[in-house]
Amino acid sequence: MKTADLYIRVSTDEQADKGYSQRDQEERLRKYCDINCIAINKVVFEDHSAKTFNRPQWIKLLADIKRSKGQRNLILFTKWDRFSRNTGDAYGMIAILRKYGVEPQGVEQPLDLSVPENKMMLAFYLAAPEVENDRRALNTFNGMRRAKKEGRWMSTAPTGYKNFITLDGRKYIAPNEPKASLMRWVFKEIAKDNYAADQIRKMANEKGLQCPRMNFYRLVRNPVYCGKIMIPQHKDEDFKVVDGQHDALISEALFYDVQDVLNGRKRKKAAKVVSLDSLPLRGLILCPNCHRMLTGSKSKGKNKHYYYYHCVNECGTRFNALEANDLFLDQLKEFTINPSAIELVTAVITSVYKSRTLNDFNDKKLILADIEKQNVKMSRARTLLLDGDIEPSDFKAIKADCEALISRLEARMGNLQDKPLVKIGVDKLVDKVITCLLKLDKLYINAEVDDKRRIVCALYPEKLQFDGSTYRTPRPNGVIEVIALINSQLEGIKKGKEAQFEPLSLIVARRGIEPLFPE
Repeated sequence: MKTADLYIRVSTDEQADKGYSQRDQEERLRKYCDINCIAINKVVFEDHSAKTFNRPQWIKLLADIKRSKGQRNLILFTKWDRFSRNTGDAYGMIAILRKYGVEPQGVEQPLDLSVPENKMMLAFYLAAPEVENDRRALNTFNGMRRAKKEGRWMSTAPTGYKNFITLDGRKYIAPNEPKASLMRWVFKEIAKDNYAADQIRKMANEKGLQCPRMNFYRLVRNPVYCGKIMIPQHKDEDFKVVDGQHDALISEALFYDVQDVLNGRKRKKAAKVVSLDSLPLRGLILCPNCHRMLTGSKSKGKNKHYYYYHCVNECGTRFNALEANDLFLDQLKEFTINPSAIELVTAVITSVYKSRTLNDFNDKKLILADIEKQNVKMSRARTLLLDGDIEPSDFKAIKADCEALISRLEARMGNLQDKPLVKIGVDKLVDKVITCLLKLDKLYINAEVDDKRRIVCALYPEKLQFDGSTYRTPRPNGVIEVIALINSQLEGIKKGKEAQFEPLSLIVARRGIEPLFPE
């Protein structure tokens, strides 16, 4: 009497789509064994795909067959696609089973493999499900590529987003707080170029991002965050980027600023966070000899530690950190506003801001006026239509032209940068800045080391140059430069170019001017 193992395999999608339930397969196999007087050794249930034989239950069954060689004669399954959906793997497995004296057989597709001609039918039974798998995979690939071209994200949502499904089964992604806000913060910090990208990753992880290093760099280079979808190259189709249907977390301008920083095209690589309070300028000073950034460290003396800014190059540049910090603080005091110049500085900043933003204000007014003209034009055309003076076709043409022009005007309006200062009033922000600049040196002294570095980076867009006794600044902040000029004039010291004083003459008279005729 022959002995057989019953192999019952079904995957989740097959059970849902085709009804290949395990219970139904078991019933058919047991009925076949009863009719043909075959003893059942064991029943094996499998729920993995048949693309390969790397299936947990099949591996256990094969190991059992090797251990108990000659104790069973058959492995029975309903159809050959339950056995395998890969022709090459199937032939290899059949040879292994025959080696141990076991014959695989599909009860609904029986084949006597000892007859050579039956191997043609076996090839058909095995190739048909493989072709079905390949066709399904191709249809899935083409469908996902078409969805990407339409701007839909089709894989697992990146950090900061979450996967959702509409009622009709369409997948999409939407921002997921609080990680969405953390990713916005990450992009803004990288664009500032004050810290190294990996240091920003560590800071973000402390805030709750929890992102490993390699994944972090893939994320910050993915344009999905600015509302774009990447479509890889395939055959004769080139790589391209399309507008996504999801909400962007950042603007395109910010995304490309970040790419410039990561590629080293925006500025030199940012310095890492300084952990020592005595070295706030580490990585912010250029070596006067080799023009590399100076690092900082402490050395142990006989009674205490000594701190130094030094160059890692062979030039041997080395400065006492405490002396360098004191000299920088002395220079910082020059940028503290003289109390008698508060009104003048406020007037200069406000005047410069308004002059620079006047064009934006005028452009917005002109666009709004043009939109209103088109709305009036459509209203007049509607009145003429109601009065019977024009045909409906003419009204449709007029309306289409007006709506197309309004759409273009609204797009232009959207491209204009929104000015937050206009909404809350420039005067309030200027007052806040003035308050800080009145005590800039004290603000710097009392700040934490990270805040000190932020103050330095805000005052000096470029690295500091220090020769051991004085600091030189290639390009200071424009507002700070104005304050230094005003302070120098109040002290009677002439600095800078004469052209820089022209805005001041429009607001107040120069010192030393007396009335022509005394009262």
